[in-house]
Amino acid sequence: MSISGQVVFESEDLDRTEEFLCSSYAPMRIGSGSQDAGAHITRVASESVSADKLDLHFDMSYDVEPLGRICLCDIEAGTIEDHQVAGWAEPAAFAPGDLFSFSPPDRPYSGRICRARYSITMLDPAVLTRVAGAEKPVELLDHNPVSEAGARHLRAAITYVRDQVLSAPDVAEQPLLLSTATQHLAAAVLAAFPTTALAERAGTDLDAHPQALRRAVAFIEAHPDRDLTAAELAQAAGVSARAVQLAFRRHLDTTPMAYLRRVRLDHARAELRAAAAGETTVTQVAARWGYTRPSAFTAHYRAAYDELPSQTLHGEFLAAAQS
Repeated sequence: MSISGQVVFESEDLDRTEEFLCSSYAPMRIGSGSQDAGAHITRVASESVSADKLDLHFDMSYDVEPLGRICLCDIEAGTIEDHQVAGWAEPAAFAPGDLFSFSPPDRPYSGRICRARYSITMLDPAVLTRVAGAEKPVELLDHNPVSEAGARHLRAAITYVRDQVLSAPDVAEQPLLLSTATQHLAAAVLAAFPTTALAERAGTDLDAHPQALRRAVAFIEAHPDRDLTAAELAQAAGVSARAVQLAFRRHLDTTPMAYLRRVRLDHARAELRAAAAGETTVTQVAARWGYTRPSAFTAHYRAAYDELPSQTLHGEFLAAAQS
């Protein structure tokens, strides 16, 4: 298992950036309406895993062929919008603090990155299958982690592999250390996301039935203002947390946390619509519904309703519809 060393790329030329991204990831087309296309990228990689930090000072559209790898994205600043993967029912939006799987290894995807600073970690799917001890190739069943705790653990594993292993030549050149660190990362991915490996275990797949889903949905809609956990939803549904995750994916094509977020957004929207002039602010409403970062609230709100929360608060869309 070899290590390639650190690569640093910096350019304001869109064509050069596209060429670098194609060589680092997969064939793609990028575009921008901005004259300033400044990009700064650092990359460390081995044969099985790579870790990049990207800082794009412009809005960039992307249309990417299948990567052939597990691809994880962690956003520090900016947003990713209109992210559409082949087979998804609708596009998604991501904001600072979001850690997610960009796309299954065998599917193309497209979208728009808006002046974002983020990291990309890619892992050979064969490592995931080997660590899971599965007979068939392991696939992620969702692009979001099952819990905040799983996301935190995965983020720590990514940081360790990137900063303490791949970025340290004396460590990365040791095959056993590199292999162990890569398997540690794969284990963190398996713990963070629902996967087909878990569906093979007795009971989990069978428990993902409509009755469990109805109980979980009723619990979410009755307690949208509570800091709900995967364990609480599982208890309310009477099945395991993994079974709840599979039930939402199978019957609603979403995740429990994404469903909870949409319910909270609906409540926030109703509150914004009902507010009298000067009575509240978007930041206050966002905080009441679990958003500590107004930028994340705005990104998710715009993706859900195709309008800004400030426009809802000031009645701009309602006024336009009545005129």
